[in-house]
Amino acid sequence: MASSRTKKKPYGPMILMGGISAVIYAALLMNQEAVNDYMARGGIYAFIPIVIAFLVSFVHGSFTGNFWTVLGIEASKKKTEVK
Repeated sequence: MASSRTKKKPYGPMILMGGISAVIYAALLMNQEAVNDYMARGGIYAFIPIVIAFLVSFVHGSFTGNFWTVLGIEASKKKTEVK
């Protein structure tokens, strides 16, 4: 008997990361004044935009990767030779 293994599509992680991404964007947009006030203080507060950028990049990137996997679009795994 041949066993066929099919990969489970990551619906759960996609929905979770999409929801977290939406919450982050909504929180940033609804609290623009507070975010700008903290960033304008300088000093250690100057790291806030860097931390926010890494957080948004990680969460949104994870959502996007899972989204394309759910749609069935994957990177090519074949190695092509260029002559």
